[in-house]
Amino acid sequence: MTLVVAPVRYPLSPNSKVTLQTAIQVADDHDADLTVLHVNLYQNDRRVTRTELKNAVEAELGTVDRARYVVRPGFLVEETILDEVAAEDADYVVIGENQTSRWRRLVSRLVDDPNIEQFLRNELDCEVITAAP
Repeated sequence: MTLVVAPVRYPLSPNSKVTLQTAIQVADDHDADLTVLHVNLYQNDRRVTRTELKNAVEAELGTVDRARYVVRPGFLVEETILDEVAAEDADYVVIGENQTSRWRRLVSRLVDDPNIEQFLRNELDCEVITAAP
């Protein structure tokens, strides 16, 4: 089964909404399941539940078919997302345009050429799609 992962913030930011809309379209286009992912940072006091995440998404976009809502704890958002993408063997990752620079910094710590899309394709065998407003 094809899988799309869409990491989002909570509460949903305007960029998260665009990321979700793009991810839903990608999932529809590829007859894929969708994982909506939020990372609860250990260093923040706020803990979001799966129910809160699901309710926020459905309040903005309505019921999303074949969607799964996941909340993971982590210190670094990007590393936690990478772990989830690898664990779920995702085919597509949809990230917001504003997330690209953070991903580039993370990847540049790991390799000389911070080409995010190429790194993820090589390491995780998935395609990265950048959602732009």
